[in-house]
Amino acid sequence: MFENLSQYKNFKAKRISSYDKTGGNADRWVIDAQSSRTIADIEGPGKISHIWCTIFGKWGEEDKREFDTYSLRKVLIRMYWDDEKEPSVDCPIGDFFGLGHARAYSYQCAFFNTSCNDSIEGTINPRIAMNCWIPMPFRKKARIEVVNEQDINIIIYFYVDYQEHKEISTDTLYFHAQWKREKPVAIKDNGGVNLTDKNNYLILEAFGKGHYIGTNMSIDNTEGNWWGEGDDMIFVDRDNDDKWPPDLHGTGSEDYLCHAWGMQKVSHLYSGQPWCEYNEYGNTHHNKGKVCVYRYHVIDPIPFKKSIRVSIEHGHANDRGDDISSVAYWYQDEPHTVFVKMIPAEKRIPEERR
Repeated sequence: MFENLSQYKNFKAKRISSYDKTGGNADRWVIDAQSSRTIADIEGPGKISHIWCTIFGKWGEEDKREFDTYSLRKVLIRMYWDDEKEPSVDCPIGDFFGLGHARAYSYQCAFFNTSCNDSIEGTINPRIAMNCWIPMPFRKKARIEVVNEQDINIIIYFYVDYQEHKEISTDTLYFHAQWKREKPVAIKDNGGVNLTDKNNYLILEAFGKGHYIGTNMSIDNTEGNWWGEGDDMIFVDRDNDDKWPPDLHGTGSEDYLCHAWGMQKVSHLYSGQPWCEYNEYGNTHHNKGKVCVYRYHVIDPIPFKKSIRVSIEHGHANDRGDDISSVAYWYQDEPHTVFVKMIPAEKRIPEERR
């Protein structure tokens, strides 16, 4: 991380932010209800190096402020590279920064950190600082759009820090991130044996040349007992050949997430569980209710030349029907396969059962 810090950097550091151009302190932009706004439109070649932002609802006197508690799921962040018409990043803003289930919680890892007041830790609340340090290079242009799919206006404070370069090398790939949600059907009649990824939860399927750099997952444990026995499976460059076994086959969800004997409340550089709904840490397999986990392949990316398919079982041999959502992160060449259309805001809201 620090080995090249002393070397001269041959780029120009730049920033786009929401600062008040009148010299005042209203350092925020408004995004109207059911509308979108481009917060950054940058000419290349260059590289986005850091994004900070925080959002809130209708602003005014303290007793007149109004916000939608589910803003972290109802507000989207989209990114477009060069002249593409379809986004390379399409996620609820909270999930993009690793905040699942529209919850606010503080954590830190290699790619992201977030920070909120202790009084709202773990609650459904958008008043949280969100940071991303994933490098995002581009050749011609970069555009970041924030989409407000709520019925009230929002305000956003933001920095987009980037670098102006003279050129971007020909082997440089483009950053992508995609959110999805599914409540898969539990399979109870396979005798506890699974020799295919056909019925797994699909984290990522991409075509082209690139490398997978990880995922965060938000799991709503609707069945109440231990959820983490589902194996991870990754097929690389198979050309429609699903011959068993996959190129990478894991031994369980907690193992893919670099944990053991259940999940622990930790936020490490490359893996962690920064939040869970029920803190029964005296019980090895305590994870009832909602959990948020991540695994980032920073020093162990998984390259592909033609295609990649990343999936994970929902329970051992897919014997569970939990509510799962995820963000997959990867780099690849363009053009990429157009993403499935984002589901409506009301279908992104987590189910609350307490």
